Amino acid sequence: MTDTVGEASAGFDGAASRRLLARLRDVMAGSGSGQERLDKIVSLIAAEMGADVCSAYVMRAGEVLELFSTFGLNQTAVHNTRLRVGEGIVGDIAGHARPIALDNAPSHPSFAYRPETGEDPFLSLAGVPILRGGKVRGVLVIQHKDRRRYTEEEVETLQTIAMVVAELVAQGELVNPQEVSSTGDPALLPARLSGTSLAGGLSMGLAVIHRPQLTIRQMVAEDAESELVRLNAAIATMHSAIDDLLAAAALAGLGEPKDILETYRMFAEDRGWLSRIREAIRMGLTAEAAVQQVQNDTRARMSHLTDPYIRERLLDLEDLTNRLLQHLAGRKSEADGGTLPDDIVLVARSMGPAELLDYDQRRLRAVVLEDGSPSSHVCIVARALNIPVVQANDALNRIEPLDPVIVDGDHGQVFVRPAEDIQMAFAESVALRTRKEQIYAEIRGLPSVTRDGVPISIQLNCGLLIDLPHLKASGAEGIGLYRTEIPFMVRSSYPDVKAQTDLYARILDEAGDKPVVFRTLDVGGDKMLPYIASGEEENPALGWRAIRIGLDHPSLLRQQLRSLLRAAAGRPLSVMFPMIAEVAEFDAAKRLLDLELKRLEQQGLEPPSRLRVGTMIEVPSLLWQLPALLARVDFLSVGSNDLTQYIFASDRGNPRTATRYDPLAPAMLCLLRRLVEACNDAGVPLSICGEMAGRPLDAMALLGIGFRSLSMSPPSVGPVKTMLRSLDVAALRQYMAGLYQKGDHSLRDKLRSFAKDHGVLI
Repeated sequence: MTDTVGEASAGFDGAASRRLLARLRDVMAGSGSGQERLDKIVSLIAAEMGADVCSAYVMRAGEVLELFSTFGLNQTAVHNTRLRVGEGIVGDIAGHARPIALDNAPSHPSFAYRPETGEDPFLSLAGVPILRGGKVRGVLVIQHKDRRRYTEEEVETLQTIAMVVAELVAQGELVNPQEVSSTGDPALLPARLSGTSLAGGLSMGLAVIHRPQLTIRQMVAEDAESELVRLNAAIATMHSAIDDLLAAAALAGLGEPKDILETYRMFAEDRGWLSRIREAIRMGLTAEAAVQQVQNDTRARMSHLTDPYIRERLLDLEDLTNRLLQHLAGRKSEADGGTLPDDIVLVARSMGPAELLDYDQRRLRAVVLEDGSPSSHVCIVARALNIPVVQANDALNRIEPLDPVIVDGDHGQVFVRPAEDIQMAFAESVALRTRKEQIYAEIRGLPSVTRDGVPISIQLNCGLLIDLPHLKASGAEGIGLYRTEIPFMVRSSYPDVKAQTDLYARILDEAGDKPVVFRTLDVGGDKMLPYIASGEEENPALGWRAIRIGLDHPSLLRQQLRSLLRAAAGRPLSVMFPMIAEVAEFDAAKRLLDLELKRLEQQGLEPPSRLRVGTMIEVPSLLWQLPALLARVDFLSVGSNDLTQYIFASDRGNPRTATRYDPLAPAMLCLLRRLVEACNDAGVPLSICGEMAGRPLDAMALLGIGFRSLSMSPPSVGPVKTMLRSLDVAALRQYMAGLYQKGDHSLRDKLRSFAKDHGVLI
């Protein structure tokens, strides 16, 4: 054994890799049991790659990796040596689903010595996970006695070979698939899955398991050029199909969907993605196997990342991969099947928005995802379609095809094969919901006036063009908050002035004579853009976000303000700056707006008929600068979500603190009352656009404090309007006067008692 680090064999190149894959194809197609073929595969790899050892570990029940075959280690260790996931270097590869290449394996902190294997002489090690269907099915390892560096090409070849081994594992000849997938639960008993609400609502239907991934039968290609031709044809067909989806009449009710679905074009035309697929084909894989290998590699590299934008783009890329595989196979989407039930509850690991839209919206009742977030594209589209969505871990293992399923999107629960009492409770909840919706429909055209004659302005929070039809349907008076950042988040680069101008003009066109308040770009924290590098932040909610990014990159903010001014063109325009922490920041942002207004006039373009400029009240420091601020702004709007977390120093993204403090606490209500009084004295309009405004009991408290303008999500309009029309504000105000100085943790129970005693409908 030598201490010098040698280079990898120069003779192992692309031609050698293709030769190895061709020989593996012959082994896979040959006779013999699964064990016999696996033994031939590891011997062949060792011979072709010049390795002293090649070993294959296969996943058994309980996340245990068993040595199933080896060339170079003691044969007595086969089926006897086992490692837990995370134990040893092999367990580390499985635990992180990513390759490892080491020139001195025994020095690695995860190294676990197994004397029965006889691996003492072997110093260098390279291993890759055996992946299939997004899950680790085993680990493939080569070892050398000498200390040597493994090339990137060698590791990529091992990853390609691991796909072949994955097919052998998937055939069930090595380990019964039921052994690994079994959850130990009785299959037919009722079950309740507690998860996270991603889109509200209550629905019941029969489970349809969304498994778009195809089984790839042939891994190794005979002719690389013909595979490249097949790939190019499939890509062209996929582009055409996506265009058809965009133009489909079924999307007409959603408005313009391109700000969501545009990401498919972006990924489908991504040169890096396509070049990696083509290179895998040139290495000897079929087109299908190449597409899957690139996806497995991308998933393994990105799955540990927590950035919401990156994880949502990974879901989009998986959607595209599945679509490309279907086009390569000449198959239609499973959503086209005529055997689907009339009431569909989709169950999936993850989905892209286009996959959701493949299904018949008239039959789609709910969605259950194992992996998803409220800001993911599929959830945004589902909310626009009024489809409840719940994220529930282990859903695919707990739900069988055509199981009856109840999805409670309001409380984040899924009832599988529900018992009769649960079904009866569901029926009662649906009946109650239907009665409430009838009430909401009846009052939609009635004025938003309290029982004692106080007019209240109800407006909407929106962020996409597909939200705008709700403006008319809900009877809201306007849009109190238009979040401009969402269209930015689905693009690979900052949209130019023309693209922004067209979008904002379309929004104003759709709103007609109803007012729209545009909030400038509010990104950062949990809403990072891929083209604005922020780096790691210890406290992103308190970090570089919103107006701070805009002022540090004035060209970005100026382009957005320029676009808004051009889009208004003779119409009223309201602009609101987010995350202002001091009056000086508002002045700086207002100066940029003034520069763009002057530029507009110099170019002879039509300015807005009326320009109103305001800010969000989110950062508590502004509350001690109100006299100076109120002298400068045309309106203010409270962002109660951020204001609450900053007032209580309580991270709303942390499960341990998110619900620890109540916005209906005396401290919060006192603060809001003083703000209302200051705005009334200064004659500055004040609204609130956080979640408080959309919850009937919270909204009731806000009206008692003195708020007269509430902005909320479309589903909240009916419940809040029903509440306020049954409310006597004067009586509530008198009752609340004695509550502000209480030392209670929350005034919620007292306010609920008032509502019950006074017949307020909440």
